[in-house]
Amino acid sequence: MAPLQLLLLFLLVLSPFQKVSSVGVNYGTLGNNLPSPKKVAQLLQSTLIDKVKIYDTNPDILGAFSNTGIDLIVAVENYHVANISSDVSAADEWFANRVVPFIPATSIVAIAVGNEYLTTDPDHLRPNNLFKAMQNLHAVLVARGLDRKIKVTTPHSMAVLASSFPPSASTFATTLMPTMTSIVGFLADTGAPFMVNAYPYFAYRDNPGSVNLQYALLGNATGVRDPMGYVYNNMLDAQIDAVRSAINALGYGNQTVQITVSESGWPSKGDPGDDAATPDNAKTYNTRLIERAQSNKGTPMKPKDNIEIFVFALFNENKKDGSVSERNFGIFNGDGSKVYDVDLSCQFCSNGGTLEFSEKISNGVRGPSVWCVAKPHSDEKVLQAVLDFCCGPGGVDCREIYQSGDCFAPEKVHAHASYAMNAYYQMHGRNYWNCDFKGTGLVTFSDPSYGKCRYSQQ
Repeated sequence: MAPLQLLLLFLLVLSPFQKVSSVGVNYGTLGNNLPSPKKVAQLLQSTLIDKVKIYDTNPDILGAFSNTGIDLIVAVENYHVANISSDVSAADEWFANRVVPFIPATSIVAIAVGNEYLTTDPDHLRPNNLFKAMQNLHAVLVARGLDRKIKVTTPHSMAVLASSFPPSASTFATTLMPTMTSIVGFLADTGAPFMVNAYPYFAYRDNPGSVNLQYALLGNATGVRDPMGYVYNNMLDAQIDAVRSAINALGYGNQTVQITVSESGWPSKGDPGDDAATPDNAKTYNTRLIERAQSNKGTPMKPKDNIEIFVFALFNENKKDGSVSERNFGIFNGDGSKVYDVDLSCQFCSNGGTLEFSEKISNGVRGPSVWCVAKPHSDEKVLQAVLDFCCGPGGVDCREIYQSGDCFAPEKVHAHASYAMNAYYQMHGRNYWNCDFKGTGLVTFSDPSYGKCRYSQQ
């Protein structure tokens, strides 16, 4: 290979790559029967979930997810927003105490300022505080050189819209228009996503006579037509495009503002008379939601825009206030068993694809052994570049993944890249930065060896 080609290959390995769809999950902790954060982190390494959103900066959680390869979104609680909005020094103090001790070992990629702040007790909250708090935190990140790695945003409820149907005519509520204009402008300028908590369940539960159940469950093939000609086969896409229309109505239609579904889910149990909240409906919705998150598909208005989705929620939380359904959105029970069967498995994950907390989960690192493998959702073109680099200028002996080698099968770039990445990682002293490969590597404490294929150790 010519020197110029090697240089271009190396730059590809080190440069940002095309974003691929990932599956995120919301990890709430309002329960008195939940597994330890360490066990949660170990479980999620064995699943296709590669992003976790939490509702605070719980130090036990942040520590547990260090060196897991799973990205975290942390949050400023609503009651802290006013203080952080006061000045940049208050925001810097919060960041220094809550986040700095855990980076870079824990991959924190965003800060969610508040949760549904503008529609939570609006009589006692000052909308402009939210925007000021976001500005101050961003200023802190800029000063520390972290603004490209960590984005600042805020999750909204659908109640920030004046109406959500038809999607093409949607606008933000008049009373919130000045604040939303400032926030959307901030997101456009900083490259952060607009987060929305979207729940077709509530729309169906409150209007079962006028909302088709399958439409709410992401499965109505007949479609609902918008006056502008868009056809919606599920309510979630319509809700996303309603937000998109509201953003466009502010004058940001020509600027890139990605939309992230920061919460969406379906409860498995509800109050008496709530016929929608059943395990079957929850399984159907979340199975389709996960498929939707992995599909790399957009919406009728923006077919080519990938939508990042965070499932709500990881656990049933028995200490949450509100209706029965509020405590039963979890995929898992507090004891770690599944509420219903949703396929979260993935190939080449750590822990051998285990999906129960009680199986193959240790209380800590098992001795000194540690390996490096490719993340499940990494782009194959980038992994091929990583593979070529490791087996070329990286100096890795890759004979085991050639056709006659013990690690040739399965003949997939993901498997071959994992083998080569691990060999490179072991050669260079098992420093976490030697398993980064611009975010495609994952450090694991579980031996990824299989059959006759043995992954090297230091």
